[in-house]
Amino acid sequence: MIRYIFQRLLGMIVVMFLVVTIVFIIVRVTPGDPAAVMLGPDATPQDIADLRASLGLDRSIGAQYLYYIGQLLKGDLGQSIFLSMPVTSALLDRAEPTFFLTIFSLAIASLIALPIGIYAAYRRGSFVDQAATTLAMFAASIPSFWLGLILIQVFAVRFGLFPVSGYGGPGSTFLDRMYHLTLPAFALGIVSSALILRFTRASMLDVLGDDYIRTARAKGLIERRVVLKHALKNALIPILTVLGLTAAVLISGAVVTETVFGLPGVGNLVVSAVLRRDYPVIQGALLVIAALYVLINFAIDMLYLLVDPRVRY
Repeated sequence: MIRYIFQRLLGMIVVMFLVVTIVFIIVRVTPGDPAAVMLGPDATPQDIADLRASLGLDRSIGAQYLYYIGQLLKGDLGQSIFLSMPVTSALLDRAEPTFFLTIFSLAIASLIALPIGIYAAYRRGSFVDQAATTLAMFAASIPSFWLGLILIQVFAVRFGLFPVSGYGGPGSTFLDRMYHLTLPAFALGIVSSALILRFTRASMLDVLGDDYIRTARAKGLIERRVVLKHALKNALIPILTVLGLTAAVLISGAVVTETVFGLPGVGNLVVSAVLRRDYPVIQGALLVIAALYVLINFAIDMLYLLVDPRVRY
């Protein structure tokens, strides 16, 4: 088990090193002078020279890379040009809406997909199974931003049940903020449920035909116990994997949805940074999202140890 954990930690370090290197290269291969691109056409030569010096662009490539790594090791993601604040602070200020939107969306997707996927596998070939598969394919083909616009038009504009946009005022309670996140969470959750449903169904189908399931039924165990305890427990590894990947995709994929609903999250911050060419914010957001991907995958790998004893050995 110690070797398994060590291998996963080593893999995390390698992946993050590659991500940092790729992000560094992307900024340096940007056409033209990155400092001039960030400041725009109205910048004076002195402004460009000052920004190049503050970003370390007047040094050699090797020196820039070592300086970049050193700053990252100290937790310094740079300084936002337009916000005039550290990138770390800017991301932390916007983290709450994105975090709760991801959790809320994943909960909705799981509540929709897991029961339907399990029941569709149990009733393989039935009308319920075919309908679930069709709905999953349909949901997977819907863009989340389009679904968000439809939900706004129906439930916010026509019926007035939910707010059109925003995250509540400065003094809003937790329930009020969750109320504002309902429509965007459903927009992301419905689309994300398609993948979870298909993986759950496929994983359960692989298990339900095994010999130990027939043995459990032959022993007289009730069907619910056979399906939920014996079958589902052994089908959890693929399901946990797709849940982890879905959580990571929701974090990075909330960019457009946050823009549609006017949420002050990380996604909205990234969109603003792209439009303003605020490269330090874009770099910092890419690194943070990549680190979250890696951490989520590591957490899923650790859950394997609890779900399947064979992984420990």
